[in-house]
Amino acid sequence: MMGELPISETIDSKVDKLKASLQEMGSCVVACSGGTDSLLLATVAHRTLPDGCFIAHAISPAVPAEDTSRVRENAAREGWQLRVVEPAEFADENYLSNPLNRCYFCKSNLYTALIPLAKELAKDSSIPAAVLSGANCDDLSEYRPGLEAAREHGIRHPFVEAGMDKSDIRALAESLDLPFADLPASPCLSSRLYTGTRVTPERLAAVQFAEGKVKEVTGIRVVRARMKGDHMLIEVPAADRPSLPESTLKQVRRDILAKYAFIESLELDPEPYRAGRSFQTQG
Repeated sequence: MMGELPISETIDSKVDKLKASLQEMGSCVVACSGGTDSLLLATVAHRTLPDGCFIAHAISPAVPAEDTSRVRENAAREGWQLRVVEPAEFADENYLSNPLNRCYFCKSNLYTALIPLAKELAKDSSIPAAVLSGANCDDLSEYRPGLEAAREHGIRHPFVEAGMDKSDIRALAESLDLPFADLPASPCLSSRLYTGTRVTPERLAAVQFAEGKVKEVTGIRVVRARMKGDHMLIEVPAADRPSLPESTLKQVRRDILAKYAFIESLELDPEPYRAGRSFQTQG
């Protein structure tokens, strides 16, 4: 586990900066959601600081079960010191009401839950442990209210500090032959609810079930079950739409509505998949 990291020459200096930054910290807590970015940061941080690194994963109705399984699998394979936390966002009305800056309240609750881990890790040291996120340079050009919560809590972004973007992250993960290198984006389930649609465990469970059912029946890798109130729209990339004809959609609709009777309608979105579509004022 402590061997040299195989890297591409094009990102050599960036990875050197990443490793140097981690070594300078001495100890850290990595917030690991289960996506490629945070899994890679967790892997590199643990290999760099094997005795001074906690990997923290949040459990909540908004976290896809497959993400939690992926974190546990990587923790077992890599020998991480895994810590599971339960943030309090589902007791936070600011989060549940699903405003435009919902992610701010989500991340604020998450980082509040991670601070005690940082104190635990650094209890025998005069230098506090850093709390890290997997944000990268591409995130800085997007509306990311969670970054404001990170600033307020003193969270560090090692990929940003090293000048790494999403393509760098995937290239490094591939060079390390990590199983999550080509993983599709996997944002939290609350991101499927249009702004203003209240976040409830029932809606999130329906979203997770619907996406899993479509993937199971069609083999499509990227599926979003968006919700406007209790109306569900299934969203898939344009190239995959032929794999979800009306006959297949009818089968999927029957299975989903039988399990979640509160859903008033379920249709294929007339527009193809686009990241962040629900991130807008509901009209």
